[in-house]
Amino acid sequence: MPVVPVMQAQVGDRLGCDVQTALGSVLLEEGRSLTERDLEILQAFLIPTVDIRRAGLEEAAAETSTDESAGAAADVKLSSLQQEFVQLERLLKRTFSMVSSGMKLPVLELRNGLSALLSHIDDYNVISFLVPGGSTKEDVLLRNSVLCAMTSYLLAKWNKFPEKDWLQIAMAGLLHDIGNVKVDAAILKKSGRLTNDELQEIRQHTVYGFRLLEGGTALNQGVWLAALQHHERIDGSGYPMKVKGEKIHPYAKIVAIADMYHAMTSHRNYKKAESPYLVLEELQAEAFGKLDPVYVQTFIERTTQFHHGVFVRLNDGRIGEIVFSDRNHPTRPMVSVHGNIVNLMQERQLFIREVFATN
Repeated sequence: MPVVPVMQAQVGDRLGCDVQTALGSVLLEEGRSLTERDLEILQAFLIPTVDIRRAGLEEAAAETSTDESAGAAADVKLSSLQQEFVQLERLLKRTFSMVSSGMKLPVLELRNGLSALLSHIDDYNVISFLVPGGSTKEDVLLRNSVLCAMTSYLLAKWNKFPEKDWLQIAMAGLLHDIGNVKVDAAILKKSGRLTNDELQEIRQHTVYGFRLLEGGTALNQGVWLAALQHHERIDGSGYPMKVKGEKIHPYAKIVAIADMYHAMTSHRNYKKAESPYLVLEELQAEAFGKLDPVYVQTFIERTTQFHHGVFVRLNDGRIGEIVFSDRNHPTRPMVSVHGNIVNLMQERQLFIREVFATN
């Protein structure tokens, strides 16, 4: 297969073999479809050449033309988890359209699609999971709902909920924003500042969602209440009913954490995505009076449990490897950048912007 200089590699090229650092660590895996950030990583690590597969490039060595099947074969190869993610996202989009038209919620189909996705949950890493395709303004709420389903499932498991609750909590994450189908689409897509009336209408999605789910077969009460209460806060500062503490259903407390994390780490039409590590620190601050502190602490500890050698990008653009993590400060590990140790506990102006891989 063609070996080309890194400077000639293009977005969309697939790697024909693993790319390794000078120390032998796998930087990018065989079969990966190169993104713009991948090209930056290759240049940062001074990788001179890469083996690539590109539609038309290999065939050109033997013949002068290619057909559509050759181009299709060079399409991005998705993991099983990503394939099921795409399928569930499409099903959820169809579901929202059905419900907005007054049709019945296809609970069994959603459960089956969610179960298929969760069968690959061991391959899901909250911080570094690469969502298939680009997040458009129209799809971001759907994508975040699928992400919330996976993250809520893990949170339930990590916090030792009974196993019978895991799928129900994942359903709560999947459907927590279904009330948005009753909100004016122009308000949801608005990029400017919302008026007080528009803000109140947005907040009504919680009530709309509860009404759509209440009494639904195969959905327990926690799923309905998660739709209603995922914006409630322990100190009573949330909405729509300003309930406090134990009056908030445990499912809603779990979904609230997943929803906040994915909302803050996703690009929206009114803001850019934040660093996952900074978001974890913000969630930790919110745990004092607003979010369940035990659930938040578990979330932070488990999502930052990376093996040493994971590649990360700092907010100043430098790329390095995690070499040590302090259990008391999991969002502030030590990072080796070209052999120099950066202690993020001491250099507070720096933080991890991006995680590239978990292998």
